[in-house]
Amino acid sequence: MHTSALVLFSGGQDSTTCLAWALDRYQCVETIGFDYGQRHAVELQCRTTVLKSLRERFPAWNGKLGEDHMLDMGLLGQVSDTALTKDKAIDFEKTGLPNTFVPGRNLLFMTFAAALAYRRGLTVLVGGMCETDYSGYPDCRDDTLKSLQVTLSLGLDQRMVVETPLMWIDKAATWRLAEQLGGKDLVSLILEESHTCYLGDRSQRHTWGYGCGKCPACELRQAGYETYRKGQKG
Repeated sequence: MHTSALVLFSGGQDSTTCLAWALDRYQCVETIGFDYGQRHAVELQCRTTVLKSLRERFPAWNGKLGEDHMLDMGLLGQVSDTALTKDKAIDFEKTGLPNTFVPGRNLLFMTFAAALAYRRGLTVLVGGMCETDYSGYPDCRDDTLKSLQVTLSLGLDQRMVVETPLMWIDKAATWRLAEQLGGKDLVSLILEESHTCYLGDRSQRHTWGYGCGKCPACELRQAGYETYRKGQKG
């Protein structure tokens, strides 16, 4: 039986919801973040704020929430020419993928997370990858993560479980899941303190949280929140 987990935690809506999901299920939960040369340090700042608020506002989870780990993955930023690591407009490449796609990012993140989990005695890796409501990233696909689970388990000679609780739900359902896990307080925490905007804009507070309101991440978050609120009123 698996009792411990390591959550890939960026400080965004999805990873915050996944962290709550893990805290609801496992006795010991640790978090890992990656500094890969992303354009906007606000994402890394929000990680700390969200973790602090979770500890303060959810005492039952505080006892389960263990160490946070931050890894320097700057080399990934050096080899990536994307809108998340370079100062360029968000657009689509000839491949049909958005230029916010950082090649190999999730593969590397999961591999390094598994190495840390192995050393820490953690057997479950939790990520916010989603195939239903995502930006077309191939490393967010269910097949990719299932294949990676097998590879990591074989490479470490130890059973590693990769959990992706958001894989088959959209953003509206992600908001509902957050409410089911932590009530209105968790929804409020995600609205006020998480960061999802690709442009790192925290100067504008919308009904669905902070962001530029124009990038793909903001559009998905806004549409999901509006559908979620309509469902509450219905």
